[in-house]
Amino acid sequence: MDAKSAKARKAKKETNWLDELKHIALLALAVMAIWSFVAKPFFIPSESMVPTLLTGDRLIVTKYPYGYSYLSPFVRFLPEMEGRLFGRYPTRGDIVVLKDPVNHEDWIKRVIGLPGDTVQMRGGTLYLNGEAIPKVQVAPAHIEESPNMPCDPRVPQFRKDESGGIYCEYPRFVETLPNGRQYQVLDLGDTPGDYTRPQVVPEGHVFLMGDNRDRSADSRFAAREHGGLGMLPVENISGRAEFITFSLDGSSEYFDPSTWLGGLRPERAWKSLRHLPDNLKEDVE
Repeated sequence: MDAKSAKARKAKKETNWLDELKHIALLALAVMAIWSFVAKPFFIPSESMVPTLLTGDRLIVTKYPYGYSYLSPFVRFLPEMEGRLFGRYPTRGDIVVLKDPVNHEDWIKRVIGLPGDTVQMRGGTLYLNGEAIPKVQVAPAHIEESPNMPCDPRVPQFRKDESGGIYCEYPRFVETLPNGRQYQVLDLGDTPGDYTRPQVVPEGHVFLMGDNRDRSADSRFAAREHGGLGMLPVENISGRAEFITFSLDGSSEYFDPSTWLGGLRPERAWKSLRHLPDNLKEDVE
C-alpha cells in the first residue's frame, strides 16, 4: 500500500467533529420543537391531584389541543401577551398543565368552569350554575405509603397499619359534570375551601380545582405567592394531560441501579387521564 492510499484511508477514519456537533444540534432542535408544539413529559411534584395522580407520576402532556400561547415554546422567549393561536377552550373535566400567574411555576389541575359559568362550593359539594354536581361515595382510595407519598399527618385516622404494609385510606367520591365527564375526588373533612362565594368565570379565563379538594390551592383562592390561582387566563395553560407513562415511589436512588426497579409503581403505567377507571364506573352505576 503506497503512502498516498494510507493517508486517504486514515482521513476517512477520522471523525468530523463539526458534522457530529451539527447532528446533535439538529436533534436538540427537533426535541425542543416536539416539546413546544406536540407533546412533552411532565412529572407530579405534589398531592393536589390525588387520587387521580400520585406524587412521582410521569405523564405525557399534549401541547396542541387548545392552540398555542406565549408560554408554549419549550424555551420561553416570547413577551407576555393575551390570547392563543388556533385557540380553543378546554372541555370541563380536562386535566391541564399551567403556569401559575404569580410565580410562573408549573401546576396541574382539573378544568371545572368555563367563561360565563358560576362556580361555588357549599359544604364540600360543588355547584355549577346553581346546580349541585352529583357526588357519589365509592370505595376508599387505598394508597400505599411511600417516601414521596406519606399519609397526611393532619388526618391520622386514615392511616392504616396492616400486615402487608402501611396504607392511606382516604374517603373517595366520583363527581359527574353536566357534559357527562366523571372523575374521582377526595374529601377529608371540612376546610375553608368547602365553603366559597359564587364566582363567575370571566371571558378568557377558566376555573380550576385539584381532585384532592382539601389539599389543593386552586381557583377557589385568590392568586398570590404560594397561594391560589384565582381565575386563570387561558394563555397560562400549556397543555392537556393524557396518560401516565410510569411512576416512582421516591425510594430509588439515581446512582444505585439496584434500587430502580424496586422504586417503580408498575400498576400505574399507561393509565389514561381522560377516562374514569372501569371499576369506579361500576360503583357509580
